[in-house]
Amino acid sequence: MIKMIGAAMILLSTSLIGFETAKRLSERPRQLRMFKSALQALEAEIMYGHTPLHEAARKLSKQLPQPVSRFFEAFAEKLTTVETTVKAAWEESLEEIWKGTALKQSEYEVLLQLGENLGKHDRYTEQKQIILTLTHLEREEKEAHERQIRYEKMAKSLGVLTGLLLIILLI
Repeated sequence: MIKMIGAAMILLSTSLIGFETAKRLSERPRQLRMFKSALQALEAEIMYGHTPLHEAARKLSKQLPQPVSRFFEAFAEKLTTVETTVKAAWEESLEEIWKGTALKQSEYEVLLQLGENLGKHDRYTEQKQIILTLTHLEREEKEAHERQIRYEKMAKSLGVLTGLLLIILLI
């Protein structure tokens, strides 16, 4: 009886690890799409709404799902309450939410580079920077989607099969 409970616990835990890995693989393209749509909305606010950056960020934080909304909320908060530069506020906000995302270091670098150029130039140069960032994120999203298709099912199966292997070895 105890062996059966132990075997079930092993199978359950390894299966959960496999499914959690698969979930992270599917979250990455979704979060990249959210960041892309957020940057497109930010571009529209800057170019056509002539909205100040902190107001645009606050609007976006109310429209978008987590973790992107949390990023723009923190960004707007830092711009309005703390004496800081746009670059520093962007960096700090990105660092705050990064652990809670499924994104990779390459996406972090792309978003960080955008933050370095926001608030320094005129609207048209900022628009070009946002478009360049969107292009990079598009490429990353395509790669993430291909990776999801290739490895998601395998991660789930590997979790279950690893549990079964451990049970067989222990019994």
